[in-house]
Amino acid sequence: MSSAPKKQSPRLLRQQKIVDHVVSNGFASAAELSSLTGVSLMTVHRDLDDLVTRGLLRKFHGGVSAQPSTVFESSSDFRLHTHTREKDALAAEGLRMVAPGMSVMIDDSTTALALARLLPDVGPLTVVSNYRQVQEALREVPDIRLIGLGGEYSRTHDSYLGLPCQEMVSSFSVDIVFLSTSAMNAQMTYHQEQEIVLVKRAMLESASTRVLMMDASKVGRAALHRFAPVSAFDHVLLAGEFDPELVEAMREHTDVRQAALT
Repeated sequence: MSSAPKKQSPRLLRQQKIVDHVVSNGFASAAELSSLTGVSLMTVHRDLDDLVTRGLLRKFHGGVSAQPSTVFESSSDFRLHTHTREKDALAAEGLRMVAPGMSVMIDDSTTALALARLLPDVGPLTVVSNYRQVQEALREVPDIRLIGLGGEYSRTHDSYLGLPCQEMVSSFSVDIVFLSTSAMNAQMTYHQEQEIVLVKRAMLESASTRVLMMDASKVGRAALHRFAPVSAFDHVLLAGEFDPELVEAMREHTDVRQAALT
């Protein structure tokens, strides 16, 4: 006789409820979370300390946030539910650059994930990615040869990072890479975390054609670490409302295309 599935502990269920609430709202106070979960402020603070250590949330004065900052990238769970209309537009534009038989590398951005979900319609492809969500989306598609990049698993980003991942990326030479990052201005792209920058740079070097996909929320600001100059990309795809002068300044460095929102 098979045993019944093991139930999650009340603590894990409570923490999941906290994460879901903060991801949905962007931020929350400890008092608000105490009321939501029905436990004391002391217990909430212990839960928050644990969630912050795991990289799922970040503390600020008065509460916690799932929003990104110049030194903190929001979790994959949060990013999956933000700016989805813009990401779908970017994915549709990026799909125009993919032809049957190509090798395609995709980073661990939720923007590139939107493109990955369209790839089964193209035909035979080889897809390389370190993002578990991409691997899950494509693992049963018969026309796609899927290569998963390994390394140290990051729960925050739901992807594989670190030196093993960089070395695996460097062993490939693909036709095209699709990347996104957390911030950019007219000249430079940025990310909050060094180990993600290093993997993205390796991906950039591995491809013949380099495509950056960015929604308007990421443009016109900076983060802690420089990733690559805008001129390092063959194409920059944008979606959302932009300052026309900023777009023209980008066009001095590379091809810029604005995806139509539907």
